[in-house]
Amino acid sequence: MVFAPYPIFGRIAEDLWMTPLPPKRKTGSRTSDKVTLKTIAEHLGLTAGTVSAALNNSPAARSIPAHTKNRIIAAAQELNYRPNFFARTLRLKRTYTIGVIAEEIGDAYGAMLISGIEEYLRKNSFFFLTVIHRHDPKLLQTYAQMLLTRGVEGFITLDASVKETLTLPTVAVSGHARVEGVTNVVLDHRRAARLALEHLQELGHQDIAFIKGQTLSSDSAVRWSAICEVAQEMHIQVRPELTIQLEGTDSTPAIGYPFAKQLLARKHPFTALVVGFDDIPGAAYANPGLTTVRQPLIRMGQIAAQAIVDQIEGRAEYVPEIAIEPEFVVRASTSAAPSRKVREESREMSQEAKEKTGQTALQNLQD
Repeated sequence: MVFAPYPIFGRIAEDLWMTPLPPKRKTGSRTSDKVTLKTIAEHLGLTAGTVSAALNNSPAARSIPAHTKNRIIAAAQELNYRPNFFARTLRLKRTYTIGVIAEEIGDAYGAMLISGIEEYLRKNSFFFLTVIHRHDPKLLQTYAQMLLTRGVEGFITLDASVKETLTLPTVAVSGHARVEGVTNVVLDHRRAARLALEHLQELGHQDIAFIKGQTLSSDSAVRWSAICEVAQEMHIQVRPELTIQLEGTDSTPAIGYPFAKQLLARKHPFTALVVGFDDIPGAAYANPGLTTVRQPLIRMGQIAAQAIVDQIEGRAEYVPEIAIEPEFVVRASTSAAPSRKVREESREMSQEAKEKTGQTALQNLQD
């Protein structure tokens, strides 16, 4: 324990009183070192308008000789010029900023989409602000308004069905509601269902159990509807006793454990085979590796970013939907049905026996 009597405080006060104060900066000295367009113009002996045109690559820059442009750019770099964001925004009436409204940032699904969005926007000199909606419609609307006040030029929503027309161009990844002015970037779920069910059927599986996605996800209802339709077309029965619904908001693999246990507790004989969806990075490193429908999430993020930028820049007409083709990745979590394995082994043994008999008969003839 340290006991600090009052004289220590007095000594500190005395030391402070004896320490000379730093000289006050003259009014305006803070901005005197700031490099402006005028600073560069005076440095080069040009007008501020010429410097502005060259640095902003405006139409007026076409009349400026190339060597003069190079001098201006070199001087801007040498003097460490940084454009004033607010002045530039007021002059151009542009912010080159997109509002991204995601369900979550930490999960693999959202992270891969945002990675694709960031890559495209960065290459096209756009910035983005990200907020989280957590499947709360009120939060989505609140954040949309907040992003509007911060000058975004368009919205990209992830895993949210936008049900009302927003005041700016909008692209919804995994959005399924048809709303005027909103472009939905969606996976072809019927194709995805067929890829998965055909794979299992080809392996000889007929009794298939299903774990339905969380109801809060914008994809779940559409995906389940597609699975049921394709299963009926393929004469695969979707049995209620072999179907279970995921509940909760957890986005980690742990959410599946209790529901898988419930399914196994129904006393139906199961073969331990699993087909997943999305193909997030962890799927390949599961033990065994997970056979899965792959959503090209990074590519979907890039497509969403391109669609919103094209709409803002007037390079493309509005389209209500962009369909994405799924892929199917086969790994070790699926294999042939036991009955099929027996048949295949029997067929192989029969073939071997025939070949052996033929070889024996040929040997006898030669003898």
